Amino acid sequence: MSILVNRDTRVLVSGITGREGGFHTRQMIEYGTNVVAGVTPGKGGTDFDGVPVFDSVQEAVDKTGANASLVFVPGPFAADAVLEAEAAGIPFVTLITEGIAVSDMIRVVNRLKANGKTRLLGGNCAGIITPGECKMGIMPGHIFTPGEVGMVSRSGTLTYEIVWELTRAGLGQSTCVGIGGDPIIGTRFIDVMKMFEADPRTKAVVMVGEIGGSDEEIAAEYIATMSKPVVAFISGRTAPPGKRMGHAGAIISGNTGTPQSKVDSLQRAGAVVADKTSEMAGLVKQALQKIGAAV
Repeated sequence: MSILVNRDTRVLVSGITGREGGFHTRQMIEYGTNVVAGVTPGKGGTDFDGVPVFDSVQEAVDKTGANASLVFVPGPFAADAVLEAEAAGIPFVTLITEGIAVSDMIRVVNRLKANGKTRLLGGNCAGIITPGECKMGIMPGHIFTPGEVGMVSRSGTLTYEIVWELTRAGLGQSTCVGIGGDPIIGTRFIDVMKMFEADPRTKAVVMVGEIGGSDEEIAAEYIATMSKPVVAFISGRTAPPGKRMGHAGAIISGNTGTPQSKVDSLQRAGAVVADKTSEMAGLVKQALQKIGAAV
């Protein structure tokens, strides 16, 4: 099994004819993802590398049965693209776009939460991949390999770095989820942790956090109840307070969101916290050995 996406996922790409959307759609098709439709208003009736393009999400869903949407629409229009997917009945939306206004994200996240029909991943995220089955987003598929380690991360590049270490160590992945680094996002650490805990294929979980916000501490409360081992890494430990480091949400304000508070919370919850990314594969292997899983 896996979480959120698998080989049966039928992907619709909003913004498929744009530069970024087109490039990554080709990468996804090459990986084996079942991309069934694209949406670009005004270009309906054409096709993109054999993928039919429609003027609206509703038309695309009606014609192709798409059940997941990937959004590459520019920032000012991205929120409406997500809500259009929800209105069309799509249960899972991945929002890659960065630079979306906080007010737009508040509107979208609150609407989706109130209606309870659609899960949003992102924005400003790398996407999601179930190795060997489905890739939605911008992750480099060739570094991933199927296995039993689930991964959830705020950072795309740290995801790639740590996954490559896992793969080289013979530790495959069940699903890797990039939740994004903005202050307002649709899916948080605790949400993904609950999914991995319920997934029989996932035997251990890797969590990659960073400074800013309290998501890691909130997730730690749930991690304390998990039956599966968690190995974590917190980036940005040398960041000065008040200075944003990379992601819009990676900023320490007062005494909240500090790396030490996150490390302490995770360790109290029973998670193993690495000091360096290069330690992650070894710590995951040790965690699997402790529960008797084959490595």
